[in-house]
Amino acid sequence: MPLSPLEHDRRYGELDQVMRAYAGQSADDTADKPSQALTAYLRHTWHSRPWALAVAERQLREYADNPPGRLRLRLREFYPIPDVGLPGGETQQWLYCLADHIKHSVEEGEVPPPMATPATHWEWHARFPELGQFLGGWFSQDMPDEFDDHDTAVDDYRTTTDPHLVARLVGELRELLALDLDEADYALAVAELGMEVDSPAPYSPSGWLALVADRLGSPRAEYGPRETAET
Repeated sequence: MPLSPLEHDRRYGELDQVMRAYAGQSADDTADKPSQALTAYLRHTWHSRPWALAVAERQLREYADNPPGRLRLRLREFYPIPDVGLPGGETQQWLYCLADHIKHSVEEGEVPPPMATPATHWEWHARFPELGQFLGGWFSQDMPDEFDDHDTAVDDYRTTTDPHLVARLVGELRELLALDLDEADYALAVAELGMEVDSPAPYSPSGWLALVADRLGSPRAEYGPRETAET
C-alpha cells in the first residue's frame, strides 16, 4: 500500500529535504568534509529550523539501517532515495556519513557561517520560497503569451494571491536587495529562482526587483460607490 502523505512526512519528511538539497549537486561528502549541498542544508536549517536537524539525523540513520527491498519500492511503501550518482553499494555508507556530519554539527555547535549569496539551487529556493513562486509562476518563458507586459503579470499576481503571501514576497524582495550583490549576481539570482524572461527595459534585474517591491508594498487603492450624506 502506498505511503500516505502523513506517514511519508513522519518517516521521511526531513530526509526528503536533505535529498532535495542535492539536486544538481555532487554527493562528494567524505568523513572529513561535508559536500557543498550538505553545507547549504546545514546553513539554512540552522538559521531557520534548527530543531529539524535532529529529525534529519535520525531519519537518515534509520533509512540506512533498514534499506528497502525492490518489492517495497515498487509498491511505493518506502521512500526511494533519488539517484545522486553513487553506485548502489555506496549509498548506505553515504547516508551514514550525512547523519554523522549532522550529528557532529549539532553536538559541537558548528554552524556554517551565513553567506550573502546562496550556494546552491536548493538554497536559493529554501531562502526565498515566495520569490521562487512569483518568478517561476509569472515570469516563465510563457509569460509573453499570457500577459501583455511585466506590469500586467505583477498585477495578476497581486490580485490572485493572498495578501499575506504578497507581503511575504515584498519582504523577500527587500531581503534580496539588501544583500547588495553585483548586477551579474542579481541576474543569476532571478534565473535560479525561475525567471526565464529578461527584465523590462530600461531596468536592470535589481532595479526591476526594487520597482516590484515598491509596487507590491504600497497599499492598493480601492474605490467603491460614493455615499451621499443626508442632511
